[in-house]
Amino acid sequence: DMKYYSTRDRERKAAFSLSEAAFRGLAPDGGLFMPERFPQVDMEKVAALADISFADMASYLAQQLFGEDVPAEELDALVRDAFNFEVPLHQVSEGFNTLQLFHGPTFAFKDFGGRFMGRMLGLLNKGGEPIIVLTATSGDTGSAVAHGFWNVPGVKVVILYPDGKVSDFQEAQMTSLGGNIFPLRVSGCFDDCQRLVKEMFADSAFRSKVRITSANSINVLRWMPQSFYYFYGWCQWHKTHKEDPDIVVPSGNYGNITAGMLAHRMGMPVRRFIAGANANDVVPQFLAGGSYDPRASVQTVANAMDVGAPSNFERMIALYDYDEAAVRKAVEGYSYSDDEIRKGIAEMYEKYGYLSDPHSAVGYLSYRDAGAAGFWLSTAHAAKFDKVIGESIGVLPTPPEAFRRIASLPRHSEPMGVSKEALAEYVRSI
Repeated sequence: DMKYYSTRDRERKAAFSLSEAAFRGLAPDGGLFMPERFPQVDMEKVAALADISFADMASYLAQQLFGEDVPAEELDALVRDAFNFEVPLHQVSEGFNTLQLFHGPTFAFKDFGGRFMGRMLGLLNKGGEPIIVLTATSGDTGSAVAHGFWNVPGVKVVILYPDGKVSDFQEAQMTSLGGNIFPLRVSGCFDDCQRLVKEMFADSAFRSKVRITSANSINVLRWMPQSFYYFYGWCQWHKTHKEDPDIVVPSGNYGNITAGMLAHRMGMPVRRFIAGANANDVVPQFLAGGSYDPRASVQTVANAMDVGAPSNFERMIALYDYDEAAVRKAVEGYSYSDDEIRKGIAEMYEKYGYLSDPHSAVGYLSYRDAGAAGFWLSTAHAAKFDKVIGESIGVLPTPPEAFRRIASLPRHSEPMGVSKEALAEYVRSI
């Protein structure tokens, strides 16, 4: 079986199984889990399978990563169930291409990791006692996790979100599912929600009675399957261009770009990675030769990237064998102010008639300024950020039909104060 090690365990003293890594989320020493090796894939085979469908290609890649832990037929069925939507490489204009990752049920790239992880956790826990996934969200993670774990047997999901501080649509996505999804609207801010969750994980007496795990981007089951769409984007690009692409990734917690680096370590050739950040630019500063200097985040119009101390930075360094010079050689960094991001949205609309959300606009700006040849990742549907788009271009995006349907569904959530005791009691009661 594939073993997993903490990013902080360079001597590889403590090995963990896939199940242990998945159910723990974070390694006991506070590091992030990494696979012991990077299986090498046959790119010709990847390309041939990508010609059939994303799911056919993803099934082959999943076998390379998880095939020692899960029977082949079960893994194949899981992948086809999880990835039942399009992943198009869209030409915005001549020389400007974007890989659209927002065609899943919650219209954001987190559907890939969320849906795979939900099914995989259910599979690994088969026959075990029920497990509770406890997660705090500022909006998008909650809906991706809720949809990813919805109706997975043996798993219950408790989502804490700040009352009145998520968009109406995000709230609709989290609170209209029912079943095994339990949304709590907390009378506080996102940091309060996050703190409550961390306190529950730190409470060993509580954890000895209730099995809880987390579903954020540090979890290997959410992180590793994101490598699949890099291969797919590469295959679509390579059909018409016979050179290796530049790949541009809007970056906040750096889980997404490190999934691209995982694909690269598995044998996907790439010319360079380009990380695009908003005003939270600790990694671009490091990549430009400065020291890595985490600090408090600042709020921006690209709010999913408002991270001042990205937890996946450890993975980024570990993927290049702890060689900072090698990281700086492989990755370039750019960062943009709110004003520049709004101008980027307007530029794409005015020049190309293309509507972009603010996070994907950071990808476009980095691509343009780097003189890149390849593609940038589009991480969310524009209609999820209609306020910023309205401010930028004076036009509101037309929401897809599925948006309107979700927004009109009946909702249910429980109110909760910022109280660890109240949360513990609630979790025990469900």
